[in-house]
This record gives sequence, C-alpha cells and structure tokens, in this order.
Amino acid sequence: MQYDFELEFKVRDYECDLQGIVNNSVYQNYLEHTRHEFLDSIGLNFSKLFDDGIVAVVARIDLAYKTPLKSNDKFVVKTRVELKGVKYIFHQDIYRLSDNKICLKGIVTTTSLINGKLGISEEIIKPLQNIIDQRS
Repeated sequence: MQYDFELEFKVRDYECDLQGIVNNSVYQNYLEHTRHEFLDSIGLNFSKLFDDGIVAVVARIDLAYKTPLKSNDKFVVKTRVELKGVKYIFHQDIYRLSDNKICLKGIVTTTSLINGKLGISEEIIKPLQNIIDQRS
C-alpha cells in the first residue's frame, strides 16, 4: 500500500501495562497524533476549522492488533487517506522499525459537522483530494 504520510515515535515506559507491552488504548493516541500532524502538514488546522464552524469528528475506529510494542521500541505510523461521501477514511498502520513488523492495522472513519450539521467540508476535501491526486 502506498501511504500519504509517516511519523516516527518511541514507546515511553508509562505507556506500557503490567505485561510490559503498550496498553491497547495508547495506540489510538499514536494514530490521532499522526492524523493531526498529517492534516497540519497539508494546511488543515483544527483550531482554524473550529473557528470557521467546522468540527472534524471520529465516527468509527477498527483496530487489529498484530504484534505488541514494548518500552523503547521505535516505530512508525503510516497513513493513507481516502474520501467516500461525507467520510474521510484514514488507513493507519504501525510498523516496528527494528524489524519492520506490522504491529497494528487501523481504519479510522471521520466526518465533519458544519455549524452543527453533518456535511461535506470543502475546506477539508480540497487538500485531501490534492493528496489523493498526487498519489495517482
């Protein structure tokens, strides 16, 4: 799969549970931070969107845990975006850098509320479509 954006991380001790592996809920933080950095890199700022009456929200998350990450592991979150009507779908995969092993496969479905109503935001669609067009 060709990705649109990548961001590297290192597991911190406090992200691990008693079993010594990253707690399942922490993976959502990694994915969210990567999405925000990706959107910021293409000129989409959540604060500005909010000021303009546009709120991007998560509608659904599907995560498949493959290989656990442990303290001090370095890893990369790779992201690919697709558009489907009012949905902005982010395919996000996490790979451990030491062996390029897949740790998590995620699909995060988001949408936008415009002045409180579900809608398609041109402010979001245009830069995302540019990324998709560059990939083709």
